[in-house]
Amino acid sequence: MSLPRIATIASSSVAFILAIAKVIVGFLTGSVAVIASAADSILDMFVSIFNMIAVRVSESKADHMFNYGKGKIEGIAALFEGLLIIASAIFIFYTAIDRLINHKEIAQIDLAFYVMVFSLIVTFGLVLFLNFVAKKTNSLVIKSDALHYKTDLISNGAIVIVLVLVKFTGWYQIDFIISILIAIYIFKEATELVKDGFLNLMDVSLDFKTVESIKDIIKKEPLVLDYHCLRTRQSGHRNFVDVHLVLTPDMKLKLAHSIIEKVEEKIRALDTTKTWIINIHADPYDDSNINKMQEEC
Repeated sequence: MSLPRIATIASSSVAFILAIAKVIVGFLTGSVAVIASAADSILDMFVSIFNMIAVRVSESKADHMFNYGKGKIEGIAALFEGLLIIASAIFIFYTAIDRLINHKEIAQIDLAFYVMVFSLIVTFGLVLFLNFVAKKTNSLVIKSDALHYKTDLISNGAIVIVLVLVKFTGWYQIDFIISILIAIYIFKEATELVKDGFLNLMDVSLDFKTVESIKDIIKKEPLVLDYHCLRTRQSGHRNFVDVHLVLTPDMKLKLAHSIIEKVEEKIRALDTTKTWIINIHADPYDDSNINKMQEEC
């Protein structure tokens, strides 16, 4: 079983346990912050299950219908998750305002405190694991999940502080004020997630550093005279690269092929955790102007 799939199973399990605990304690205590956190954990659970399906689908092989694989589902998952987090933020904001206006106080603060400390510890461990998997695999789904649970970690920490302050000061309004600030923070983070998912679906190029490294590899190849029509994109765990290399017009096919293979090998070495789909076209001259007129690059 792949690391991303293990990570989604772990996040789904953690979200389920925390959701049950927070729902029970939230309604027993009446803390809007705990109730808001419970709602977020319920969303986490459904999102993590969706991500688990998305990772499984994205890892499936290309077929006659999906010639380039199904990696785009990661972009859909990130977009979906971001929109759900935004909905969660709006719910938290609305609930906090409503309870602040109606002067609803918190009961059994100690119970709320214990469940949030438990949630904080478990979420911290999950975030460390998800960040490890995200760095190892560069999966957009796991990056989204890591960001999602990072916002949970921050909100859980804030809620623990709130409950301590309410207990010792008696000023229960702190609970609602901090909940509003948490909602604003979650909304901001979620918009970044939606943006990443949208860009992935729009075939955004690989990151600037990777593209520059590809250019550097091509420029350093002695028998490559020039290059043009360099295009890159990412789809799940697959990186796509298309480029035209200008070679000597009378070069033998075998030599041209070995040069192209050498360039491909060096590009693949940039990130061995990814599957690289590289398409290199050999040109006897720079035909970039013709291609541009034909909208081919």
